[in-house]
Amino acid sequence: MSADLPAFPPPDPDRLRLLLRQVVDPEIGLNIVDLGLVYGVEVAPARVRIALTMTSPACPLSDIVIADVEAALAPALPEAWRLDVDLVWEPPWEPSMIQPEARAKLGWS
Repeated sequence: MSADLPAFPPPDPDRLRLLLRQVVDPEIGLNIVDLGLVYGVEVAPARVRIALTMTSPACPLSDIVIADVEAALAPALPEAWRLDVDLVWEPPWEPSMIQPEARAKLGWS
């Protein structure tokens, strides 16, 4: 085993997505996974990358959401691992990306 790599298995992307469900969009009040704001969860050696968007490029709360993502995932990551939360705008978010259950909660059946 390489001395540069941790001696334990990498985090499971599905478990990380489950943890991201704890992060609630402060304006809409639903979690960022169900809202379709999480575009990707990528696990590489000693690194996790989350591709995340907001409902609008003008969203004033993106720093809060990013901090909440970091707080939700930190306990699941080995200390030496790096977490990158990348704010992306392509493709642009649209309401059709919301999961059906979340759409129902919003009254958008």
